[in-house]
Amino acid sequence: MKHACILAIIATLSPIPVTAHEFWLEPEKYQVLSGESIRADLRNGQKFEGVSLPYNENSFLAFERAFAGEVTAVKGRLGDRPGLQTTLPAEGLASYAYTSTLAHVNYTSWEKFQAFVDHKDFGDVQARHSARGLDPEKFKEAYTRFAKTLVGVGNAAGQDRAFGMETELVALANPYTDITDGTLQVQALYQSQPRPDVQIELFEKAPDDSVSITLHRTNDAGVATLPVKAGHSYIVDAVVLRVPSAEVADKQGAVWETLWASLTFSVPQ
Repeated sequence: MKHACILAIIATLSPIPVTAHEFWLEPEKYQVLSGESIRADLRNGQKFEGVSLPYNENSFLAFERAFAGEVTAVKGRLGDRPGLQTTLPAEGLASYAYTSTLAHVNYTSWEKFQAFVDHKDFGDVQARHSARGLDPEKFKEAYTRFAKTLVGVGNAAGQDRAFGMETELVALANPYTDITDGTLQVQALYQSQPRPDVQIELFEKAPDDSVSITLHRTNDAGVATLPVKAGHSYIVDAVVLRVPSAEVADKQGAVWETLWASLTFSVPQ
């Protein structure tokens, strides 16, 4: 019990624990009736498993909803868990977008950072690190999370949209109404421009809660065609690695910066 209490306190005070990799929005139900409550966890972890973080305005820069052609701020109460709790009176597709505050992680060995670089397919970062004259053993990485989820209300009609986040993933079809050939196209954006030839990681959760992971790449238009199955839910993940601005470097003491985009949805039975 004491251990559980300590973990709960950490989850409340820390916007995003640095020991886990992914951050995503996970609705309790991806499709709801008109007027039915929409409840979604703000999750940090790996492979669809992770801690549920409470609503805390100090943890995000923006939390928005696009619905029926309008973008509005998502409001909550401090400590709400799940972090997203709302209702929509009309039918359609609701897109929710969350931009976290800036945070950082410390590295004490190159090997751990190299494993991350290899996993995300960033290329020869070590040569760039050395060329900048940086310490290979002790350095900081700043990071920000850009998470989206799609919720179908009633007939779920509508389309996802770009929110203008620094990086994001946009579904080019509606997973609740448009899946006909077992695929869904997703576009990766960075500074509102397509990201060509970059890695997309797809986490697929089956009805029995087993999780599989596949890697994909975007084409010249920044679009990846992802295989999807009825009754399964998905996290799509794409990460940008860049040299931080002078402001971020000074504020966080970081020599690298990562921008994490995620998108969650399910495909109906």
